[in-house]
Amino acid sequence: MKTLTLRVDDAVSDKFTWLLEHFSPDEIKILEQDEYIDDDTYLRTIDGMIKSIVDARNEPASKGVMLDNLEW
Repeated sequence: MKTLTLRVDDAVSDKFTWLLEHFSPDEIKILEQDEYIDDDTYLRTIDGMIKSIVDARNEPASKGVMLDNLEW
């Protein structure tokens, strides 16, 4: 099963929700319905995220990993 995050315009939100509700819960389950917030605002809501970013910015470049050494 896949999880998708969608941003649905208010003009079609009711119709889109209506459509999704016609699937069985085994096929599609609405996990969450929130108002859209930009990525920066969302990340700031996660406990410890700001400290983690500040710590990462303060880490010396010598401790970093070169792009060609990353395993993708």
